[in-house]
Amino acid sequence: MKNFRLRALLTGSALILSMFFTAGCSSSSEQDRPAEKNGKITMGFSMATLQEERWQRDMDILVAKAKTKGAEVIVQNANNNSDDQIKQVKYLLDKNIDILFIVPQDSEKSAEAVDLAKKKGIKVICYDRLIKNANVDFYVSFDNTKVGEYMASLMVSKVPIGDYIIINGAKTDYNSYMYNEGYKNILNKYIYDKSIKIVDEIWANDWRPEDSFKCVEKALQSGKKIDAILAANDSLAGAAIEALAEQQLAGKVLVAGHDADISGCQRVAEGTQLLTIYKPIDQLAEKAVDVAFGLLKNNYYACNTYISDGENDIPFAKVDPIVVTKDNLVDTVISDGFHRLEDVYLNVPRNQWPDK
Repeated sequence: MKNFRLRALLTGSALILSMFFTAGCSSSSEQDRPAEKNGKITMGFSMATLQEERWQRDMDILVAKAKTKGAEVIVQNANNNSDDQIKQVKYLLDKNIDILFIVPQDSEKSAEAVDLAKKKGIKVICYDRLIKNANVDFYVSFDNTKVGEYMASLMVSKVPIGDYIIINGAKTDYNSYMYNEGYKNILNKYIYDKSIKIVDEIWANDWRPEDSFKCVEKALQSGKKIDAILAANDSLAGAAIEALAEQQLAGKVLVAGHDADISGCQRVAEGTQLLTIYKPIDQLAEKAVDVAFGLLKNNYYACNTYISDGENDIPFAKVDPIVVTKDNLVDTVISDGFHRLEDVYLNVPRNQWPDK
């Protein structure tokens, strides 16, 4: 089986760091800062993983946003282990944090962490991923259904007739279902009239790229024709493209991913990946910190958008994603400073680089 190089994971040891802003929700002013406890505000940030590039960015940017507002953040990384995440939440609560951010490893098991926080009177904000049936105080994320719709819409515009593979994210991540809902919102009519056929669909355990590689490899070895692949993030897309490359099909079978990781953007520039989705993490982190300060100051943050966690309607501050293709790399991720032009076009001959 293909070996995949993963980013070095940070350990679960605490990092003392610091943190701030979205559609349908109002922000508090700089004067509305909550009363500080012992001269400072301490926020806990329980992260499911730092495996993908984007989570490193989320941590760094959220910490920087918080620091500008005078808050400390204690960060814990569960390394994709839901039991460890519960233990780390207990650790954060024992540190007398004022509010808890959580990126849940498991959308159901993490309800225990919310219950622990509530028993201590600590408000909980789900960051990017929602916890089911837990009645958290707020959810701050991207419009995840729209992510799936954007990916499928562009793919269908290029491949309106053909055989598709769908590589979903982890079943333990509720976002995976929202991306899938977005795909199906676009694909269903094509599936119904039989112009598009789903020849395989899998759920990648813990978002493992290996699962994506094996799915595509197996399909090719069994003689299945593949015209398009929808992969739930850029790591899964990259693994699918590696499997295609072994059969000289990279760039011939269209592949969509999302997160705008540097490797994904490089493949878009090279032409082996049709698109990625840019999720402005600075906006997400800013909104998350803004919500946190609103809840600490007023016990409330005005919002007219809600999402169901299965049992409860949760206030939802959401940020819109942006489609990135070869045609708009410069106008999106590069102009925003998310990636440098020389990094995105690293593997493209210099005479083919765009003018800024």
